[in-house]
Amino acid sequence: MTKIKFGTDGWRAIISKEYTCDNVARVSIAVGDWLNENKKNPVVVIGHDCRFGGELFAETAAKVLASKGVLVKIAKGFVSTPMVSLGVVNEKASLGVVITASHNPPTYNGYKLKGDFGGPLLPNDITAVENRIPDANSVDYNAISMDDLVAEGKVVYVDLEDMYCKHAEESFDLDAINNSDMNFAYDAMFGSGMNAVKRLLPSATLLHCEDNPGFLGTAPEPIHRNLQEFSDLMKNNDLDCGLATDGDADRIGLYDSKGNFVDSHHIILLLIHYMVKYKGMSGKVVTAFSCSVKVEQICKNYGLEQETVQIGFKHIAGKMITEDVLLGGEESGGIATTGHIPERDGIWMGLILFEFMAKSGKSLEDLIAEVYAIVGPFAFERIDLHIDNDTKLRIIEDCKAGKFTQFGKYKVDRIDTTDGFKFFFDEDTWLMIRPSGTEPVLRTYAEASTQEKVFDILADCKATIL
Repeated sequence: MTKIKFGTDGWRAIISKEYTCDNVARVSIAVGDWLNENKKNPVVVIGHDCRFGGELFAETAAKVLASKGVLVKIAKGFVSTPMVSLGVVNEKASLGVVITASHNPPTYNGYKLKGDFGGPLLPNDITAVENRIPDANSVDYNAISMDDLVAEGKVVYVDLEDMYCKHAEESFDLDAINNSDMNFAYDAMFGSGMNAVKRLLPSATLLHCEDNPGFLGTAPEPIHRNLQEFSDLMKNNDLDCGLATDGDADRIGLYDSKGNFVDSHHIILLLIHYMVKYKGMSGKVVTAFSCSVKVEQICKNYGLEQETVQIGFKHIAGKMITEDVLLGGEESGGIATTGHIPERDGIWMGLILFEFMAKSGKSLEDLIAEVYAIVGPFAFERIDLHIDNDTKLRIIEDCKAGKFTQFGKYKVDRIDTTDGFKFFFDEDTWLMIRPSGTEPVLRTYAEASTQEKVFDILADCKATIL
């Protein structure tokens, strides 16, 4: 019996090791029981991404939920996580289930839960589902036929991709983007955003937009080290801006015309700048603990309220459904804006930025310069240390005990422990240490005025803690 735990964003495990049909069924039993206790006539929207076994696992979840009397609305073929979240809202469903391991390596699959508001299910509800997971599966899903469930009206197929594309077509000036003099590119990383982008941006230059559940062996996380081919494409062609999304298309990566990676901190600042200065919008900005201090500075400049929350988009989603939030964002590339769903959406953020460029007629580099004129230039980097669990625990204990007062030449001025350990050297320069919520990894992050200084801080950090 495997103990199933939901991490920062769902349950993830290695396919055929812990991630089996039986374990998917166990989670689905708990979901069904929770729904029947908390919702009247529950309805669930289910979708899977491009990973190996997606359809099999999604159908297993559908069969178990239908056996519990839950009406299931399921997507045919792969879809992105935001498509499922939007489907939950539009279908007035009680819950969304996404079979995805997001940006994890290709050997993984996972199970995400979405609330009826169209964003990550809130922490208390996740815990309530987790506590109901039985020690063993008791549903004979092999004896249940999908065709029979469809014939009986217990399972209904829905076109979530078409629903999503129509929503995007109503929300953006796609003519301005598609007819502009600018050339845009998109790297799907073999993920589930590929077909939607082909439809919405027919003239975009495409990379890795074929179905390949092995992702050529690279984890579909839109960070620079995984996007070297895309960077070279941007560098060597007449392209103005490149968008990349992860396996389930809820995270964004971005490139300028010279093939330089533009991190999510810069993206968050660009989005705020466009929505407030160019579109006259307002609202609160909610960002995760690992985000740049420049977010607070641009919010001050524009008179916006800003709040920092724990890492994990569910903490941001909780604010977005109860308050007037303009933007919610996290360092890992998950960003949401008002006028959509309280959910990370890489394609949606890319469309906002492409529209910003097309309508202003300015290059991405020019727009970043506008942001720098407000907050000053800065650089950010994250290095994941793959270390054994004992070393990881020892470092965290040392952090808790206040052992680190200096990293090389960098003297700690103050420490913030909202989620992990953020060591400030001055108001604009900091280092953060935090264990991953989903992998055997210790994350180290740094922000400073230049790239060189950032790498220097991270090198001094590694030397000090190891």
